Amino acid sequence: CPNSVLEGQCPAEFSSNLPQHTCLEVSSMPSKSLISSRKRPSEGNYEKEKDVCIQLFDLWSEADQVEFVEHLISRMCHYQHGHINSYLKPMLQRDFITALPAQGLDHIAENILSFLDARSLCSAELVCKEWQRVISEGMLWKKLIERMVRTDPLWKGLSERHQEKYLFKNRTTEVPPNSYYRSLYPKIIQDIETIEANWRCGRHNLQRIQCRSENSKGVYCLQYDDEKIISGLRDNSIKIWDKQTLECLKILTGHTGSVLCLQYDERVIVTGSSDSTVRVWDVNSGEVLNTLIHHNEAVLHLRFCNGLMVTCSKDRSIAVWDMASPTDISLRRVLVGHRAAVNVVDFDDKYIVSASGDRTIKVWSTSTCEFVRTLNGHKRGIACLQYRDRLVVSGSSDNTIRLWDIECGACLRVLEGHEELVRCIRFDNKRIVSGAYDGKIKVWDLQAALDPRAPASTLCLRTLVEHSGRVFRLQFDEFQIISSSHDDTILIWDFLNVSTNGQTEGRSPSRTYTYISR
Repeated sequence: CPNSVLEGQCPAEFSSNLPQHTCLEVSSMPSKSLISSRKRPSEGNYEKEKDVCIQLFDLWSEADQVEFVEHLISRMCHYQHGHINSYLKPMLQRDFITALPAQGLDHIAENILSFLDARSLCSAELVCKEWQRVISEGMLWKKLIERMVRTDPLWKGLSERHQEKYLFKNRTTEVPPNSYYRSLYPKIIQDIETIEANWRCGRHNLQRIQCRSENSKGVYCLQYDDEKIISGLRDNSIKIWDKQTLECLKILTGHTGSVLCLQYDERVIVTGSSDSTVRVWDVNSGEVLNTLIHHNEAVLHLRFCNGLMVTCSKDRSIAVWDMASPTDISLRRVLVGHRAAVNVVDFDDKYIVSASGDRTIKVWSTSTCEFVRTLNGHKRGIACLQYRDRLVVSGSSDNTIRLWDIECGACLRVLEGHEELVRCIRFDNKRIVSGAYDGKIKVWDLQAALDPRAPASTLCLRTLVEHSGRVFRLQFDEFQIISSSHDDTILIWDFLNVSTNGQTEGRSPSRTYTYISR
């Protein structure tokens, strides 16, 4: 191609095989009309001399042509280089998305476009018919939705709850076309926006479990999954509830004091009690597998993960345990340093974090169990905390919530609003949810709380009032809060399945299940 000044700069095997209809194919010089549009008055014998130069240029080999042009460019000034650069830019562009399928490389074009977000994918469909074909045949809208489900917990939760609606699990083997998933994407976005609006406005569907304890009333602790809720009660029992029907499936007895804390996984339930013991139960059969007798007073909180368990007690100590199996649990270390009851512990691979009635939060090394630092700031005892990554969020009997950077010990924010002791607290990437002895549950904007410029008045998104007694424990996810109280109830606040017929904002019709002991 002797007319191409830059032919030598792109691979010959690629450019020579490109189809003639490629949208941005520019391997030849611009048309005469383009050149003529740039004409200016010539000086001297420029026209005659230019024709002679072009005739000679056309006789040379491509290599000689390139060398000659390089020599010319080297003699030009910066201003001229800018003009040439602007002239060459459109000539060097390639529509690779169109070109790749013509080479039998559709999968590469699809893979490139599969990295686009929804807005960019919409724009890509409008480029030309070939781009639209690649997106459609590559099922890129389906792949985008699948990627969101893998990486975003809200999308994942929706896919699990709306499998039929979203066709994540088809009853038939027929796969819907790309157009189905293209129209599905904005519907999912709408569902997500509705859920977020429900959280902001306090719209929820309320379900209530009345535990009806015979003697002492109160539900001190709980944990849930999609199938069940496991609760620890003041009447010394552990009750397991069906999450869909709200019926009591099983009652575990054995503790001789109130069940103050619990955690379960797919194999075991571990509970701590005011009888000073820790018990390990088979999650399926309810059989007692192990009883740990170590603490001298009530076991107030516990956490276990990946073969490690940490318990804390009214006796002011923290015990670190190795869990080889449910029946093989051995004491590794006892951590002493708090001057009052240790109310709560949390940990990861790096730190164990404890909080006490002595108004302090202490940080310990998980691997060595050595003391690291103390976080000071609360004016009264600390009742609850959660720790994840660098963030610790704590609640206190000074009625406040504090956010801490665990690495430097700095208090990042103080949240005020509860009127009594803050008894339980949880957070995720978006929200902090707290429960207090004032009977209220408050939802806070976590990202705003971490922004020092955000006004204090904007931090509390909603206050939920349904419990008639102290709120003892809560957990939440993207779709719901489940809380327990001294009023002997467990409440399920559902922000996903909200009926809008005749509701007032922030209040929803409730469904109540009453459990009566036999």
